[in-house]
Amino acid sequence: MVYHNVLNEKMRESVLSVLPITLIVAALCIFFIPIESGLMLSFLIGSVMIIAGMALFTLGSELSMTQIGNHIGAKMTKSRKLGLILLLSFILGVAITVAEPDLQVLATNTPDIDTAALIITVSVGVGFFLMVSMLRILLGIQLKWLLIVFYAVVVILAAVSDQNFLSVAFDSGGVTTGPMTVPFIMAMGVGVASIRSDEKAKSDSFGLVALCSIGPILAVLILGFIYPSETAASSAIIVNEYESTVDLGWGYLRAFPDYIGEVAIALLPIFAFFLLFQLFALKLKKRPFLKILIGVVYTYIGLVLFLTGVNVGFSPLGYVLGGAIIDNGMKWILVPLSMLMGWFIINAEPAVHVLNKQVTELSAGAISEKVMGLTLSIAISGAMGLAMIRVLTGISILWFVLPGYLIALLLAFFVSPTFTAIAFDAGGVASGPLTATFMLPFAMGACSAIGGNVMTDAFGLIAMVAMMPLITVQIMGVISKLKSHRNVAVDFVSRYADDEVIELWTA
Repeated sequence: MVYHNVLNEKMRESVLSVLPITLIVAALCIFFIPIESGLMLSFLIGSVMIIAGMALFTLGSELSMTQIGNHIGAKMTKSRKLGLILLLSFILGVAITVAEPDLQVLATNTPDIDTAALIITVSVGVGFFLMVSMLRILLGIQLKWLLIVFYAVVVILAAVSDQNFLSVAFDSGGVTTGPMTVPFIMAMGVGVASIRSDEKAKSDSFGLVALCSIGPILAVLILGFIYPSETAASSAIIVNEYESTVDLGWGYLRAFPDYIGEVAIALLPIFAFFLLFQLFALKLKKRPFLKILIGVVYTYIGLVLFLTGVNVGFSPLGYVLGGAIIDNGMKWILVPLSMLMGWFIINAEPAVHVLNKQVTELSAGAISEKVMGLTLSIAISGAMGLAMIRVLTGISILWFVLPGYLIALLLAFFVSPTFTAIAFDAGGVASGPLTATFMLPFAMGACSAIGGNVMTDAFGLIAMVAMMPLITVQIMGVISKLKSHRNVAVDFVSRYADDEVIELWTA
C-alpha cells in the first residue's frame, strides 16, 4: 500500500514534467507545423512511456540507489581508511554513472563518437572527481578554491582542444548530474561527512555534484586529443517512418529487446558491487535487503520504458520539429519557443522544488520558494534562448561559458560557501531528463536544417542550462546577505530613541 501511494505521487510528478512539453508540441504540430501523423502518434506513445518510466525509475532510485549510497557511505566511514574510501568512491562513481539515463541519451545522440567510448570516458571522469570530492570533505577544503583551480584547467584545455568535442564536453558535465547519480553521491557525501564532528561538516557535504560535473568535461576534452572526429558532423538520431499503426507497434516491440539488454548491462556493475558489499561487509537484514532488490527491479523496468520511449518516439519528433520550423521559414519563432519550453521544463522538474525549499531554509526565509522558482525559470528560459541563438549564428560556446563561469566564480567570494555549493549543485538539478531527451534533439534538427555543424552549434545546450543557475542562485545569496544585514541594522536602530545614548562598549 505504501509503495502504491508513493508510485502515484511519482506518476503525478512525471505527468507534470512531461505533459507541458507534450501539449506545446502537439498544438504546434496540429495548427502550425505539418508533421507526419505516424511520427506524431509515435511521439504521443513515447510520452506515455516516458511518464511511466520516469515514475518507476525515480521510485526505484529512491528505494535502491539512495539506500545503497547511504549504506556504503556509512560503512566506508567506519573503516576510517583514506585509501579504501577513495578507491571505493572511484569504483562507485564509475559504476553509477554508467547507468545514468541522461548520459545514455546524450551518448546515443552524439554523432561520430562511439557510444561506449563516450560513456566510459564520462564515467571515469565522474569517478575521479568523486574521489576528489570525498578528499575535500575529509580535509575541509573550501569548495570555491577547487572550483577555481579545476575550471582554470578546463579553460586551458578548451582553448587547445578539438572544437568538435568542446560542446559535447560541457554537455557531459550537465547530463551526469541526473536522477540516478545525484541521490547516490549525495547520500555518500553525507555519510563521509559524518566522520567530521565540526560545525562545517554538514555544509561541506554539499558541492559533490558541482565537482563531479567537472570530471566529465575534462575527460571528454582529453578524449578529443586522441579520438578521431569528423569536421562537420551530422545527426545520430534515427527517424523511423511508419505506414500504419501495425508498423508503429512493431517498431516499439522491436526496440524493446535492445534496451532490455542495454539497461541490464548498465545496471549490472553497481548491482554486482552492492551484492559483494552486502556479502562481505554490509550484511543487511532481510527486510531492508529485499527493499533494495525491489527498488532495483523498479529502476530496471522504468529505465527500459524511459529509454525506449525517448529513442523511438520522443527524440525523433523533437529532431523533425526543429528542422520543420526552419524548412517552413519560421526560424524567427525558434528562440521564443525554446524559451517558453525552458520555462515549463524547469517549473515541472520535481527536484527543483526540493532545491527551492533548501534555499528558503538556508536564507532563513529571506528568499521564498516562489522567488527562487521564478529566478530559476528566468535562468533556464534565458539559457534555452541563448542556446538557440548559437544554433542560428554558430557562435562558439566559449563566448558563453567562459564569461558565465567567471561570473559564477567571482560571485563565490560574495556569498557563503554553502550558497556557492548549492548554486553549483543546482546546475545538475536544472538540466533534467527533458533537456537531453527533447530540447537537444530539437536543437540538432534545427541545426541540421540550417546546414550548421551539429557537434559545435547544437551541442552545448545542456551546458547552458547547467551554467545559468550557478549565477542566479548566488545572486539570490547576495540579495539574502544584503537583506539580512539591512534587517539587523534596522532592528538595532529601532531599539533606541533618537535622543538616547547608546553604549558600544562595556567596562
